Amino acid sequence: MGDPKKPKKKYRTPSMPWKKERIDTENALLKEYGLRNKTEIWRTGSLLNRFKTQAKKCATARTEQLQKERQQLLKKLQKMGLIGAKGSMDDVLSLTVEDLLNNRLQTMVFKKGLASTAKQARQLIIHGLVTVGSKKVTVPSYMVKADEQGHIALTKEISIQQEKKNG
Repeated sequence: MGDPKKPKKKYRTPSMPWKKERIDTENALLKEYGLRNKTEIWRTGSLLNRFKTQAKKCATARTEQLQKERQQLLKKLQKMGLIGAKGSMDDVLSLTVEDLLNNRLQTMVFKKGLASTAKQARQLIIHGLVTVGSKKVTVPSYMVKADEQGHIALTKEISIQQEKKNG
């Protein structure tokens, strides 16, 4: 089993830790998306690698089980809003880390204009001031589904505080 106090790592670190090009791109992503540290990038990259590995396995689907897995993967990625309704395995293989980072709640709050910076969006989420639908979400890395994207809003608490400041 494993020690419940020490959860399994959900990412892989880079194989070459001092490669300048990788470090520069990761630093740019950290600034652009307001991430806390590089493990968030690595976690997202590992998730993307799992999707791509499954897509490669299902690309040459000969058995019925692989056909089912292929349909399930496409349906899951469509629900997440990463590929279109008529998406194919080529679309899955062409996904990038930026596509997944754009699908995070933190990025969505910033891009909708509910926060002035990505770091402020993170702070609002952590403090419990953002709702998705009718649920309060306090996880900045929450992957927003396609049908939830229009239902992201600030709670009433913060709206009242802003009215007091302005009025």
